[in-house]
Amino acid sequence: MKKELGKKYSVCDKAIELIRQLDGAFRTAEAIKAGVHPQTLYALLHSGIIERLSRGVYKLADTEQVSQPDLVIVATRIPQAVICLVSALAFHEMTSQIPHEVSFAIAKGAETPRIDFPPISVHRFSGEALTAGIQNHEIDGVTIRIFCPEKTIADCFKFRNKIGMDIALEALKLYKARKGFNSSELIKFARICRVEKIMRPYLEAMI
Repeated sequence: MKKELGKKYSVCDKAIELIRQLDGAFRTAEAIKAGVHPQTLYALLHSGIIERLSRGVYKLADTEQVSQPDLVIVATRIPQAVICLVSALAFHEMTSQIPHEVSFAIAKGAETPRIDFPPISVHRFSGEALTAGIQNHEIDGVTIRIFCPEKTIADCFKFRNKIGMDIALEALKLYKARKGFNSSELIKFARICRVEKIMRPYLEAMI
């Protein structure tokens, strides 16, 4: 009996070591690929050694709390997603809005992701509107793909009828207050998003 118990603990200890190497939140598939047996993973969850963040996404219970859990979960579950609109504004501290869902862009024609938590808002982009202006940020060991501030503002003008023109204008004002204000970058992304004629008068009024 003691031999079997010792073997069980050694398997769990080895699994914990492998999970620590994943450095942060991880998916079931990543743990299995690293060498953790599904049954061992379930045992670790049942014993409270790992915590469930969302369906199929976990973290070790003894690690620090995830600083931006919603973004981490979406990035872990949907690696191709690019955080956009109000969610990106909040990340870049260019809005007074508190996002109640994670907004992200995926390619037109891509399968709609299924995720139980957090609430999500899916937007379909194509061409440069999808590929331009992407930044990679590391949060709790997970790479978050998110549009840069200038691209985010252009997107907000493009989706002004959906999110509200007041949000787009507030973002532009907060961006203008920064030291790194770059009107040429704003115009570049405005052209990509086909909102240059709409944005230019507001930019000229600020310069």
